[in-house]
Amino acid sequence: MSPVDVTMALVVGTLFAIGFYLMLQRSLMRIVLGFVLLGHGTNLLLLVAGGTPGRPPVLEDGSPVPGRMADPLPQAMALTAIVITFGLTAFLMALAYRSWRLTGHDEVRDDIEDRRIGTFGDRDEDGVDGGRTVDDTASEGDR
Repeated sequence: MSPVDVTMALVVGTLFAIGFYLMLQRSLMRIVLGFVLLGHGTNLLLLVAGGTPGRPPVLEDGSPVPGRMADPLPQAMALTAIVITFGLTAFLMALAYRSWRLTGHDEVRDDIEDRRIGTFGDRDEDGVDGGRTVDDTASEGDR
């Protein structure tokens, strides 16, 4: 394995790690930036997976040797990934802008129903939590 391959693997791994970290944040702009970094990491991964460049698949002087031709599939996949990343980034930016215009900030609020479901597993085996039963808690959310 050459030093260039190790370097590219580290760069791709770093882009993925930072992208996933940013996507786990509560700010919508950080989520969008994390998605963009994931897209760049994917494009770089596809181009690195294509291997070393070879001769063009179409030559003027005759038929090329199949073992020495460049594989056009990783380049086509990278171009497709660029277009998909651009479209989804534009959509996420529109959602973030709409959320900012409606709420005045870009932080994602807690979902009350998710919090209630998350505390459901903290109950005792008999269904009692602090003197209330599971049915009392469920009917409390309906009020």
